[in-house]
Amino acid sequence: MDENNTILLFEDQAIRTAWDEEQKEWYFSIVDVAAVLTEQKISRGASTYWAVLKKRLKDEGANELLTNCKQQK
Repeated sequence: MDENNTILLFEDQAIRTAWDEEQKEWYFSIVDVAAVLTEQKISRGASTYWAVLKKRLKDEGANELLTNCKQQK
């Protein structure tokens, strides 16, 4: 992992991040953030939570839920 892709800790839980040098912006793994905020014990629970939330938002008319970027490992 290089200096542009790091893991930050929030309340002792890992959140994957990536720094975009060109845009001067940080990107955070939404699944990791959802896991922390919903107190998920397993990462699969957070992935499912995000999938359900995306579907609900799309059903409500949201047309862009993700940025066009590579998925982090």
